[in-house]
Amino acid sequence: MIAESEEHRRRGRRVSPSQTGPADTDASGSTGAAGTGLEIATTVDASGMPVHRGWAPAASHHRWLEPFVLMALANGHSHGYAIIGALTEVGINGGSVDVGQVYRTLRDLEQAGQVVSTWATGTGAARRDYRITEQGSKALDEWAAVMKERARLIAEFDAAYLSWVFDHPES
Repeated sequence: MIAESEEHRRRGRRVSPSQTGPADTDASGSTGAAGTGLEIATTVDASGMPVHRGWAPAASHHRWLEPFVLMALANGHSHGYAIIGALTEVGINGGSVDVGQVYRTLRDLEQAGQVVSTWATGTGAARRDYRITEQGSKALDEWAAVMKERARLIAEFDAAYLSWVFDHPES
């Protein structure tokens, strides 16, 4: 998976300390380095890999789709309904994906410079094709650090909970 440090190093992508640093929270509740709102991870390690510690929100709730949309675009360009199909396959919200939210997310990512789009014409109706940018790839790396940390915290909680259940079977 992209989150692994060796994969990052092999692909030569690193986030410099000037791109991300201690987390600041802006007025919307989004967490970003140095108040830019674009960075996701809270810091970088000595090799420049994004690191996120704790459960503090990496962004406001509406940004939850961003890493999944970026991941759907990571292997090449795609159009909106193909992205929605990929999100449905993952089971992102246990039912149908909110089409409007996906397109709002794509627009936000494009405004942030993480995605670019072009109109594709030819056979059939014209459609917008989306492609991840270098900045989007860096954001995906940061989201991977956030997801990895949250997975660790969930595993810690699960282990403590199962230990408690085993120690207190009557509860």
